[in-house]
Amino acid sequence: MKTKIAILGTGAIGSAVGADLTLAGHDVTLIDQWPAHVQAMKADGLHVQFKDSAFHVPVKALDLCDVAAENVAFDIVLLAAKSNDTRWLAEFIKPFLKPGGTLVGTQNGMNDDALASIVGASRVVGCVVELQAELFTPGRIQRNTTREGTWFTVGELDGSYTQRVRDIAALMGNVGRCEVSNNIAGAKWTKLIANSMTMGPFSLLGLRNFEAVALPGMYDVSVRLGRESMAVGAALGYRMQPLFGIRADEFAGTSDENLVTTMKTLMSHVGGGRTAPIHDHLKGRVSEIAWISGLVAAKGRELGIPTPANDAVTELDRRINAREISMDAANFDVLKSMIERGAG
Repeated sequence: MKTKIAILGTGAIGSAVGADLTLAGHDVTLIDQWPAHVQAMKADGLHVQFKDSAFHVPVKALDLCDVAAENVAFDIVLLAAKSNDTRWLAEFIKPFLKPGGTLVGTQNGMNDDALASIVGASRVVGCVVELQAELFTPGRIQRNTTREGTWFTVGELDGSYTQRVRDIAALMGNVGRCEVSNNIAGAKWTKLIANSMTMGPFSLLGLRNFEAVALPGMYDVSVRLGRESMAVGAALGYRMQPLFGIRADEFAGTSDENLVTTMKTLMSHVGGGRTAPIHDHLKGRVSEIAWISGLVAAKGRELGIPTPANDAVTELDRRINAREISMDAANFDVLKSMIERGAG
């Protein structure tokens, strides 16, 4: 009997993963709360456009309200929703996860403890994702990273090497390169550092990644954000880990050098796209920056570690979410001023 897999949250990333796993012959059900997207997938599958190629695959898709009527139970659930939706979606899918099933948080942020508190730590596997894609038209995905440029890291929460985690790594190998880590929490915090350096400030501007990173002063702002995030992570006990195919010898420099290596490697893979929070702002949704830069800022306050740069990103994101200001490139000058005032 085939392993039954659910992709819970089929935005751009979830849809890209679900399309590749379906194409590889796996039994995959895509579950989402956007009716138009679900209907498009039911009617005509998923169309995935790479830079130089494209494919179309029929898929199984369900609206959230249809799941109970299907009387189905899943062996593996890949949760690909934004961090803001973690807890309620984990509660939603819990009755449909087999007793020996596994919930994999294919998300940004540090959500594994929340997932473990809902379904049990023994049923959670951690995952770091580096896949950039965009979704504006239902059923049609623009995938900006190739399969060769897509990276996953998976790991048991207790750091053990198990057959389960090796099987999940093999599964994700249908979508991109996948490694197994005995330091998944450290790997996830390392990705959070990279996101705080890029996703955080870029999301305020609405620019494509390569446009944002080229702004005068962005390099200094990004490194400052990364230093804060690294300091908070170290105080929390997380060890940075090479990601995105970075070799250990390339990650043996100073802290600043490692930050820059991580950021530049990430940008080399996703430079043409726009960060996920930009899509949220364009669609009038609340972004997940509060679970990235906001998490650094909150933990910094608890630990007595100053985080003026992450504080400023978090506040400007809050203002955009509240529609007090618009996402605009002019916010970069505001951000720099706020950081300097906060540092002073």
